[in-house]
Amino acid sequence: MSEIIRALVVDDERYAREELIYLLEQSDQVKIVGEADSGETAIVKAIQLQPDVVFLDIEMPKVDGMVVAKSLSAMKKIPFIVFATAYPQFAAEAFRIHATDYLLKPYDEEQLRQTIERIATLLLPAETTLPRINRLPVETEGEIHYIPIDDILYIHREEKWTKIVTRTREYEARTTLKELESKLTSFSFFRIHKSIVVNLAYIVRLTPWFNGAYQLELLDRTEPLPVSRNYVKELRHRLEG
Repeated sequence: MSEIIRALVVDDERYAREELIYLLEQSDQVKIVGEADSGETAIVKAIQLQPDVVFLDIEMPKVDGMVVAKSLSAMKKIPFIVFATAYPQFAAEAFRIHATDYLLKPYDEEQLRQTIERIATLLLPAETTLPRINRLPVETEGEIHYIPIDDILYIHREEKWTKIVTRTREYEARTTLKELESKLTSFSFFRIHKSIVVNLAYIVRLTPWFNGAYQLELLDRTEPLPVSRNYVKELRHRLEG
């Protein structure tokens, strides 16, 4: 891919900002169109420059990165948001507001390369394809329900049925877990068990269980979900960067 991804870099620390700009400039896919040293300046420059992606620090005085990201979501052309921070504890909130990625300082060059490739994959086809409809079609009891993907908390396979749990209700379908998972590959879903896929945006707590396994808690749900030990490492990488 030779097309250019236009990037805005935001960090109140000068040296951290310069380091990230340097690393990004090593890719021939990225063009730095601007930089900002505060949340206020970031919002103004994003509106002026219309970047494809904003690399955004979280801990900044006055207006922090989370506030900036929510402000940018009101733009006509919403940029991809990649949080670049020294703090892993904000990962769940970041994915809840649909961040594209979450990078931890000091930056891992391979992870940064993967982030750039992911943005390129998400960005470039959008110029030639129809807008994506963020709903999951599920047939149950002879009816087809179009479920908003952002409302899905988790999906659980139980014998011959697959249960889709949303923020407001539950659905039962005969569609296999694998089929549903394949439709969610470009969203923030992750398999934590052979029979369970969860929405990363709603994870609030991981608790050690036994033999290297964990239990997971989701926002506004009381039932714990098992995380198989084979999935724990990758799950924590997705959540913590």
